[in-house]
Amino acid sequence: MAQRLGPVAVLGAIALFFPAAGGFLLLIYLNSIGSWLNSLETLGYFVYVGGFILFAGLALLPTYAQAVLAGWAFGFPLGLALALLGFAGAATLGYCIARPASGDRVTGIINEKPRWKAVHDALVGAGPLKTFAIVTLVRLPPNSPFALTNLVLASVKVPLHIYVAGTAIGMLPRTAAVIYLASMIEGELTREAVDGTRNTNAIIAGVMVTLFVVVVIGSIANRAIRRVTAESNAPVQGNDDNRSV
Repeated sequence: MAQRLGPVAVLGAIALFFPAAGGFLLLIYLNSIGSWLNSLETLGYFVYVGGFILFAGLALLPTYAQAVLAGWAFGFPLGLALALLGFAGAATLGYCIARPASGDRVTGIINEKPRWKAVHDALVGAGPLKTFAIVTLVRLPPNSPFALTNLVLASVKVPLHIYVAGTAIGMLPRTAAVIYLASMIEGELTREAVDGTRNTNAIIAGVMVTLFVVVVIGSIANRAIRRVTAESNAPVQGNDDNRSV
């Protein structure tokens, strides 16, 4: 399978492993990087968005860590606006890399698997509105890996404009929750440094509410995806897709 996928297999491995290591380093130096971006004033907005596009688009940093940085450095709602610009740009860069690298390899393999083909047809063959809805739903869950999803959606030839729009809308809820939480925690820590007080209960409550909201969003999205693809999958029976390639 890896040999047939060619460059796509390499890109998939990078998208799977590199962001975790990069995100760990970013969170370690979060306060220093956030302070540096703030010191740049308006230029910091462009540096942040440009860095987001580059590092997320090349699968070097995870989007959740860069969203935390936006909330930490710029607060809410400015951090959300900048992060969404970064998402759109990074998704576009990832698409422009993955699409030519994949060629027709992925669709060729999909066409050999009836059940996979049914899901593929539900994604790109049922009209732009349905494709947009599926892309949006795929982006909603908190466990949806940004770089790997970029690779998959580009490889199956989702139209670029639908892909970018669905990405921006789908990433909005969980990104807003993460940025708001990061902004709140940074504010509480700053207040503690200034006057020696900190509302720990507010931080704990914020974390719990954010986790609850993100999990609920993911659960709703996963159920919706199953409903959207069920109709296309239903006529396809058999074990064709279980054969090794």
